Amino acid sequence: MFPVAKCWELLGLWIKKRQQDVVRFLEANRIEFEEVDITMSEEKRQWMYKNIPEDRQPAQGNPLPPQIFSDDRYCGDYDGFFESKESNTVFSFLGLKPTLASKESEP
Repeated sequence: MFPVAKCWELLGLWIKKRQQDVVRFLEANRIEFEEVDITMSEEKRQWMYKNIPEDRQPAQGNPLPPQIFSDDRYCGDYDGFFESKESNTVFSFLGLKPTLASKESEP
């Protein structure tokens, strides 16, 4: 059993790894993005919580980062991003036009 402080530390590392995975993909594909640190702004954190559709909210607690938006349109969470990455449909997930290298651009 981990002490509570260690659990929070592990959760933070888990979230950071997921955030880095999303950022690496966006950078590698030259997709412009803005990374928002909700830990530094209560206003941004509340905006995120408010703009996640009710049917996508967790049963308990608040949704954990990363949550992905395209402007004000909610795209999904990390699991949705990961699934779209695995199926090579990330551009659709993000609401973007597919690139030539994407499976989505095939006829």
